[in-house]
Amino acid sequence: MAIIKVIEVLANSETSWEDATRKAVKQAGKTVKNIRSAWVSDQSVVVKDNDVTEFRVSLKISFEIN
Repeated sequence: MAIIKVIEVLANSETSWEDATRKAVKQAGKTVKNIRSAWVSDQSVVVKDNDVTEFRVSLKISFEIN
């Protein structure tokens, strides 16, 4: 029987939501093993002088624990 745990992480990127998502999974993978999936639960941007300057994501990352 597999037990799955879920954590929530936040990440940002100056490039895109996809880049922020990749950064979040990669960073989480440094301390969390057996990552199975990531669900983007929220997206937002920072706007300065009518220009998007930062993309932000909130992810729920699931991983198997022994």
